[in-house]
Amino acid sequence: MAKYKLANNNLSKVENMKQDDIQEIVMNYYVQMNPEHRYTSFDYCYNYFHTTSDLTKDMEKSCLQLGFYLASWGMYRGSGFLLQKSVKIFEPIIQYISSLSDSIWKIDVDNYDLEKIETIKEIYSIIKSKLINNNEADLTLTTKILLGVFGFIPAFDDYFCKAFRIISNGDCGFRKFNNKSLSVIKKFYDDNKLIIDNLSKTIHTIDFKTGQITDIKYPKAKIIDMYGFNKSYLIEKEKKEKQKWKN
Repeated sequence: MAKYKLANNNLSKVENMKQDDIQEIVMNYYVQMNPEHRYTSFDYCYNYFHTTSDLTKDMEKSCLQLGFYLASWGMYRGSGFLLQKSVKIFEPIIQYISSLSDSIWKIDVDNYDLEKIETIKEIYSIIKSKLINNNEADLTLTTKILLGVFGFIPAFDDYFCKAFRIISNGDCGFRKFNNKSLSVIKKFYDDNKLIIDNLSKTIHTIDFKTGQITDIKYPKAKIIDMYGFNKSYLIEKEKKEKQKWKN
């Protein structure tokens, strides 16, 4: 199996991951958004954590921001353990996030290197340890938190992972949060840099109070998240439509 390495911020031994439908897929996702759409819960969460100087000053609000974002993105549905918890469960995570250095908030997929990947993995591991007990599933939930708070990685949910298993030609299963999966995401960015950078400059978050566009740009990792999520979602939707007509 090919080994994934970062050398001078570039990956080696990975096949070309250039995609020609990124603009179309991302904009299909983006045009659905409005101040009341569930997708916009990301905007409110991301805006809050990137503009609040002291996250512990109003701990209840910080926990509620994170909790409702996660609820909007399905983390409270079904038999998941969060359904049995109040947002008080996020207090240790907020305490930890508030202790991190300013440099953490500047990480995005375009500046991944070995040091930053190790930092991201450490943050993942610590947040996981403060939230997950009894071998509960952690990959989707923890990466959703990292996306909504920091915006420096995509969320490893079913849709995203299915899409990127195909895009990586099966070389990465995206079933673990490790150097390999993060390196493939960096490779995807490098191979599609111009369009991802342009979308990141173009798409801004929505302000909760006014419903207007803010000056805060979508991070590049969020653009990749939007692409992977919506690409897989549209494929599944098309399959269901075809099946319906067959029946």
